[in-house]
Amino acid sequence: MTRLTRIGQIAVVVHDLPRAVAFYRDTLGMPLLFEAPPTMAFFDCSGVRLMLSQPSSPDFDHPIILYFTVEDIQAAVADLTGRGVVFIEAPHVVARLPHADLWMGAFRDPDGNYLHVMSEVKRS
Repeated sequence: MTRLTRIGQIAVVVHDLPRAVAFYRDTLGMPLLFEAPPTMAFFDCSGVRLMLSQPSSPDFDHPIILYFTVEDIQAAVADLTGRGVVFIEAPHVVARLPHADLWMGAFRDPDGNYLHVMSEVKRS
C-alpha cells in the first residue's frame, strides 16, 4: 500500500512572478533554486521545493496557506518586520500542547497568500 508521507513540492499561485521572487528571495531570505521563465520559480525550504507559479487556468487560481517553523517566533517576527513584512496577526498562542505552547503569527505575500510563522515554545 502506498503511503503519502513526504511533501516534495508546494505550489503557490502568484500573478507577478518577478515581484514574488523578490519577496520570497530578498524579504523572506529563501534560497532560489532556479527559474523557469516566464511563469515559474523554485525555492528550497529545507528540502521541500516551493514553486511560485502563475495560474495556468482559472481552476488553478486560488490561495494557499503556508506555515513556516521557526525556532524563536518573537525574533523571527522582529527580523521579518524589519525587512518590511507587515503582520496581520501578531504572534499568539493557538494551542497548549502537553510539552509546549504552539504560537503562530500571520502575514501575506504580495499576491495575498497567507503565510504563517509558527513555533513550539516550551513553558517555563
